[in-house]
Amino acid sequence: MHVEVVLALPRAHRAVRVELDAAATVADAVAASGLPLEGIDGYAVFGLRAAADAPLRDGDRVELLRPLQLDPKEARRRRAARGTR
Repeated sequence: MHVEVVLALPRAHRAVRVELDAAATVADAVAASGLPLEGIDGYAVFGLRAAADAPLRDGDRVELLRPLQLDPKEARRRRAARGTR
């Protein structure tokens, strides 16, 4: 099966397509990707939080999640104060 592993960075992203056996988990895909794991806070499959032992299906996209830098409500308040969206 083929799975894409994605790491979003502040101004770029890195995506790696990996080939895994049919019983692969999120942890297997992450290990096979070779992407840096420093600062990773968790995982998601197509935007839904997933545990490292969650099974994968062919065509899934595993996302490496980083912690939020700023609470979304606070970011919205700051943008409103500046008059930007």
